[in-house]
Amino acid sequence: MIKIENEAYHWFETEFDVPKPFFVRLYPQYAGFGEKNKGYSLAFALEQPNIVATKQEMNGITFYVETNDAWFFDKTNVKIQFNDDKKEIFTTFLEEK
Repeated sequence: MIKIENEAYHWFETEFDVPKPFFVRLYPQYAGFGEKNKGYSLAFALEQPNIVATKQEMNGITFYVETNDAWFFDKTNVKIQFNDDKKEIFTTFLEEK
């Protein structure tokens, strides 16, 4: 499950600055100090979907995960939030029980 908080949604709306509707792909990137999968971090791209595993639409922005990237999100609740102090988004991963 992927949850995008309203403040994070507005960050994407401003950051990408393109007319709606548009798509944001969430995918694992081999880099960084990933919290869930060591060596991987969550990345975003403005791309049209191909084969969607899961998606969430919010006011003209569709956030989605491709089937071949679903392993990264397996048995995990992903929450994308906005940090007011740093003026950037951050992600938390909560393992499902």
